[in-house]
Amino acid sequence: MGSNFLFFCFFSDAVVPITCIILVCLFALQHYGTHRIGFVFAPIVLVWLLCLSALGIYNIVHWNPQVYQALSPYYMYKFLKKTRKSGWMSLGGILLCITGSEAMFADLGHFSYTAIQIAFTSLVYPALILAYMGQAAYLSKHHLITSSYQIGFYVSVPESVRWPVLILAILASVVGSQAIISGTFSIINQSQSLSCFPRVKVVHTSEKIHGQIYIPEINWMLMFLCVAVAVGFRDTKHMGNASGLAVITVMLVTTCLTSLVMILCWKKPAILALAFLIVFGSIEVLYFSASLIKFREGAWFPILLALFLMTIMYVWHYATIKKYEFDLHNKVSLDWLLALGPSLGIARVPGIGLVYTDLISGIPANFSRFVTNLPAFHRVLVFVCVKSVPVPYVPAAERYLVGRVGPPDHRSYRCIVRYGYRDVHQDVDSFESQLVASLANFICLDAPYGEARSSESTNDGDHGLTVVGSSMLATSSSYEIEESIHPASAFMGFSDDEGTQLAPVRAAKRVRFLIEEDNAPEMNDHVKEELEELLGARESGTAFILGHSHVMAKPGSSLLRKAAINLGYNFLRRNCRGPDVALRVPPASLLEVGMVYIV
Repeated sequence: MGSNFLFFCFFSDAVVPITCIILVCLFALQHYGTHRIGFVFAPIVLVWLLCLSALGIYNIVHWNPQVYQALSPYYMYKFLKKTRKSGWMSLGGILLCITGSEAMFADLGHFSYTAIQIAFTSLVYPALILAYMGQAAYLSKHHLITSSYQIGFYVSVPESVRWPVLILAILASVVGSQAIISGTFSIINQSQSLSCFPRVKVVHTSEKIHGQIYIPEINWMLMFLCVAVAVGFRDTKHMGNASGLAVITVMLVTTCLTSLVMILCWKKPAILALAFLIVFGSIEVLYFSASLIKFREGAWFPILLALFLMTIMYVWHYATIKKYEFDLHNKVSLDWLLALGPSLGIARVPGIGLVYTDLISGIPANFSRFVTNLPAFHRVLVFVCVKSVPVPYVPAAERYLVGRVGPPDHRSYRCIVRYGYRDVHQDVDSFESQLVASLANFICLDAPYGEARSSESTNDGDHGLTVVGSSMLATSSSYEIEESIHPASAFMGFSDDEGTQLAPVRAAKRVRFLIEEDNAPEMNDHVKEELEELLGARESGTAFILGHSHVMAKPGSSLLRKAAINLGYNFLRRNCRGPDVALRVPPASLLEVGMVYIV
């Protein structure tokens, strides 16, 4: 027992410094991405699980082969009946048996549903059962010699392999921590795509794997919190209580949401969803209530952190919705747009003006403010709305929705660009080129229906939107318009005859706008003229017009609302990435319009 005592004394004294060093190194390496060393993660986890299984089998056979009977729920019932309140309170500590196994699947967005099912049922769950049965078998024979400084798992490990197991355990914990870090990055990225979190910088660390991302602000905040928890608690018991409450809360929330998904998405009977909620929810509520008893012993931390993050997300989402409602109620009419002309001192200048707005119909108020302060706008006007939709990916052929605003000769369009929450946003050159290509496609497709759609416009001046993709260019043509694009950064992401996406060309190249042969002959001249104007405007340059907003609470609002809007939201907006940076707008082409939102 002397060597055991020395081992655990050393481990106990060194665990906090070692943990802090590992955490700092782990977070410092995040900006390199995990794709370079990710190939070793699976072997480490596999060896660790096999090691747990082997140790469990050894302890079961060597100390107490009858321990398998503990799998029966009868003994749990008997334990709770005998111990009553003390047994119920001990359930909070039992949660540590499952905290850690979920870390391997924290980054759920990078694994398929089937892969998780197979891995957990065939490997993870059996390994955990064997490991804890082995510990129980050992402790059933040595419960009188255990003390507070000893950790049950390491006590049950044979002394000859104790140090290799410790090293393997550290490597497995690093892999689990990396999974949680990557999962946090993915959740934050998806949350900001759904307007539920302030805009932060997202760096894609791999050119081939889109899921490999790095968020600097979140990374350093996580490092600070992790080191603070390790240094502040300095007790695995308190850390375990915090982790246990966090895990059981996630499980309880997941069960509640799953019951809703069963009714709303899977169209299952309500009685089935209720039975699912009662069976699993009652067990989780039992564990959750036991964990709350440990509130002062570390469980307060995840509750405080969750309330802080929930407040940030609620304030950001609430103000974003109110801004959208303000835009919706203050948009201007089509008649106002069509009346703008030389008679009012308004000039149409060469080029393309991309007016960014959150509205999917109507003329946004920030454009009226722009024209009021600068009495001119571009010959080709495009109202661009970038929307994040609640699906992982949007196919390239379905990304752009294009329609007209007003009559065809006004050269005003609306383009809704849809991204999934896991889509990678294009760089500005690619986005601009794809947008122009989509407008050209729309002009060709809209030629037979232009006059009919002009008479069917809505009150907002919008015609029906058409889904336009880069693969929709016609393969046959009656004539071609060919022009040279000289800027090195300009290229069109068109497809060839076989539908293969053409690679960007940095040298001058020739761009073709093709018209189908069955189009009406009388439409060809109009289409040709419109395409020529579009190409000429593209060569003249593109300006990006964005609103620079300041949000204020309405007079008479409650003190809490004023604090949330005037202080909370504006503080977050000033300290997060601006929309120009998030949309990758070049500063030289940016025009910002000041807007005050009273919400």
